[in-house]
Amino acid sequence: MTRTEQTSSSTQGSLDSARQLAAALLSERGEASGASIARELQQTLRRLDTDGRHGFQRYLATTFQPDATKLRDAATRYLADGTAAAAAALAEAADPPRQEVLRRMNTAPGGTATLVAMRSEIARRLGAEPELKLLDADLKHLFASWFNRGFLELRRIDWDSPAAVLEKLIAYEAVHEIKGWDDLRRRLAPDRRCFAFFHPALPGEPLIFVEVALVDGLATAVPPLLVQDADEEAARSRAARADTAIFYSISNCQDGLRGVSFGNFLIKQVVEELQTEFPQLKRFSTLSPIPGFRRWLGQQQDLSADDTAMLHALDGNGWWRDAATQDRVRSLLMKQCALYLTRSPVSGMRVDPVARFHLGNGARLERINWLGNTADRAMAESFGIMVNYLYDHDSIERNHEAFAREGEIVRSPQVDALL
Repeated sequence: MTRTEQTSSSTQGSLDSARQLAAALLSERGEASGASIARELQQTLRRLDTDGRHGFQRYLATTFQPDATKLRDAATRYLADGTAAAAAALAEAADPPRQEVLRRMNTAPGGTATLVAMRSEIARRLGAEPELKLLDADLKHLFASWFNRGFLELRRIDWDSPAAVLEKLIAYEAVHEIKGWDDLRRRLAPDRRCFAFFHPALPGEPLIFVEVALVDGLATAVPPLLVQDADEEAARSRAARADTAIFYSISNCQDGLRGVSFGNFLIKQVVEELQTEFPQLKRFSTLSPIPGFRRWLGQQQDLSADDTAMLHALDGNGWWRDAATQDRVRSLLMKQCALYLTRSPVSGMRVDPVARFHLGNGARLERINWLGNTADRAMAESFGIMVNYLYDHDSIERNHEAFAREGEIVRSPQVDALL
C-alpha cells in the first residue's frame, strides 16, 4: 500500500469513527456518558483533513432529520385544534435531532470553537451544496442562544493587553488595515479607545471590536484619525478636550458567527463606557464606509448621457488628485450618494449593509463626506465618499422605531440639502 493509500485509509477510518460517535451521542449510551463520547469525537475530528471534515459535515446535514411520522401526526393535531399545547408538540416534533447532536458535541472541551470553525468551513460550500444549509441554519440557531448578550464580556484593549490578542486585532481588522505594530500602537494611543466582546467558551478570541477616536468636532475623513503624532502627553491632552467620539472601524472577527448580531450591543455599551470616562463628550458618531454605492450607481439606468460619460471617465486611477475633475463630478456623486443612502427598505430596495446596521440601531444619517477616504478599497466601493451616522441618546429609540416600522431614514438638514 502506498503512502497516499495509507493516508486515505486512515482518513476514511477516522471519518467512519466520527460518524459512529455522532450517532452514539443520541443513543442511550450517549445519554449516560455524553461528555466522554463528545471528547472522543472531538479528538477524532482533529485527525480529519479537509476532505474528512467535509464528509462529516455532509453526514450531519443529511442525517438526524425529524421523524416524518411524528411530525405529520403533530401537524395534523395542530391543524385540528390549534391549541398552544398542539403548537408546542409540533415545534418539538419539528426540532431536528441534529441540533441535539450539536449541543452534545459542545460539551467537549473546545467544542464551541470546533463548531464555530465548522460553520466557517461550511460557508464556502453553501452555494454548490445547498444540503449543507440545514446544518448551517442549525448552527446559527444554536449560536444565537450561546452567544447572547448575557454571556458576552466587554473588555478594553490597550497596549498592555496580551500580545496574542493584539496580534488578532491586526489580523481581524476588516475596515482600515493595521500595518504592523507601530500602526497598532498609534491606534491604541491615549486619545484612542478599542473595545471588544469576548465569550468564555472562546478565551482570548475577540468576537467583534470597535476602534474609537476622541476628537474635536465631527470627523469627516479617515487619514487624520489613522495618522497621529507619537507624543503620549499630546494625545492625553487631545482626549481631555475632545467633545466627540468617532467610531471609525467595527470588525467582526469570527466568520463562523456571521448573522449573530453583536454590534448593536457593542456600540451602546461602549457609549456608556466613554460617557463615564469622558463626561465632556457631547457627540457619538461613526465615520463609515459606503460599500455598495459605486456598484449601485453603475446599475442606474436614468442617468443622462453626460453623467454616464463622466462616471466612465473616473475608471482611471488618480482622478481625485485633479482639482478640475473633482469640481466636475462632486455635485453628481454627492447627490447620487444621498439618494442611495435615503432609499427606504419599505420600497423593496436593498439598503446599504452598513447603513442598515446603524439606522437599525437608531442612528441618524448625519453627514456625507466628500473624499473621506482615498484608499484603494474606498475608491473602488464609494468613490472615496464616507458618511457620519450620529448616535443621539435622546432619539435612538425613536429613530430605531421609525426605521424598523416605517422604513423611515432619519436624516439631518445637511443631507436633505444634497437631495
